[in-house]
Amino acid sequence: LRIELKSLRQQRQESIKPELTVNRQTLKLIYPGSFIMGTSRREAGRQANEVLRNVSLTKPFYLSVTEVSNAQYARFDAKHTSGIVEGQTLSNPTQPVVRVTWEDAVFYCNWLSEQEGLEAFYLTEVDTVTGFNPDSTGYRLPTEAEWEWVARVTDDPANPQRYPWGEELPPPDKHGNYADISSSAFLGRILLNYNDGYIGTAPVGSFPPNSKGFYDVGGNVAEWAHDFYGAGGMAGTNDEIDPLGPTTGTYHVIKGSSWAHGSVTELRLSFRDYNNIPRDDVGFRVARFLGEP
Repeated sequence: LRIELKSLRQQRQESIKPELTVNRQTLKLIYPGSFIMGTSRREAGRQANEVLRNVSLTKPFYLSVTEVSNAQYARFDAKHTSGIVEGQTLSNPTQPVVRVTWEDAVFYCNWLSEQEGLEAFYLTEVDTVTGFNPDSTGYRLPTEAEWEWVARVTDDPANPQRYPWGEELPPPDKHGNYADISSSAFLGRILLNYNDGYIGTAPVGSFPPNSKGFYDVGGNVAEWAHDFYGAGGMAGTNDEIDPLGPTTGTYHVIKGSSWAHGSVTELRLSFRDYNNIPRDDVGFRVARFLGEP
């Protein structure tokens, strides 16, 4: 008789789920690492706020494979509507929820935590977000660094991917939902000779996923990130360890291109947008830390 005993840590590690499901959303577990955020000043379309940064992500995290849909958000707020653009509805159940503020997305995350009995990540008073608990494993928005790891890092972390499809324009046919010829009547910058079949948003997951299995990291809707917006630091000798962004600010970071984006600047995965008001091309996806195994 031979018995092999396992340590408590081994037992916990073996119980880790590679995927979670909450509110009919699938989240995949990511084991990140170190990489370089930002871009060189020589890159076409590069903006001044895309400074190079050495970032080290040490905490495994879960991230939803699709953007939050109208149907999923409606279980939290049945009165919300994503509206209409150019006569096309944005409110079908399978389309991504839009016209939500950063705070709306945060309260949705806390609601998910409540459904599963998890400690809320975001601290709130009445209708105000007052801070967050970085030690919580409750649901939250992905940090800008986490979003970039999932969207940009492939085989070489020192050379993150430029566009959602690779290194050169234009995108392959039917790659994603970007500003195309069907939107030429009301959008200024579009991709010529490209037609993805949608004037506004597409149902989440309509186009092929990226190499990590995540849908719409480019196109469809841009996404709220956890971080307050800041210009960012310069790459130096020390890595930024698990950055959560500035402690205060007026705006929050928005990552990724949308159905309304068609320029070189916006289509790049390093593009950094920011705002504090809802838009018809901005939604979100959810994340949570794995915690100690």
